[in-house]
Amino acid sequence: MLIRREIPADVDAIRAVVAAAFAPSPAEALLVDELRADPGWLPALSLVAVDPAGTVIGHVACTRAHVDDAPVLGLGPLSVRPDHHIRGVGSALVHAVLGAADALSEPLVVLLGNPAYYHRFGFVLSDQLGIRPPVPGWQPHFQVRTLAAYTPALRGDFTYAEPFSRV
Repeated sequence: MLIRREIPADVDAIRAVVAAAFAPSPAEALLVDELRADPGWLPALSLVAVDPAGTVIGHVACTRAHVDDAPVLGLGPLSVRPDHHIRGVGSALVHAVLGAADALSEPLVVLLGNPAYYHRFGFVLSDQLGIRPPVPGWQPHFQVRTLAAYTPALRGDFTYAEPFSRV
């Protein structure tokens, strides 16, 4: 498996992977398309996993988000083709996007997801760092991973890129 940046030729394959990963809901596949058209889209942080034949088998993106007015990242969606689950594809994508974000001097990455899964990557519940989710009910699943550029003064209300508000 190889992890690399998304290229224009990957768009249809990414849409198919996201749709399969979140079936039967089409919301996440539509979200990725909307994010790609949003000013918060960060091409350097849209990564694909490809198998030895070059087939896209997974995708992850981080987009521009904010804690109050400070720029941070929102991770998601993370998608892996169902026939490649439990093979380390998702883990490889998360490690790669966190490394890329750190290399770009981003302070932190926020996501909504299963704490049992994301804890292995260093994510902690956001309330431990004083970061509030856009929906208070998300708190049990709303997580933050700090990066090298993080400072403890970075606290407040989190806001995703605008397309997330429609999911």
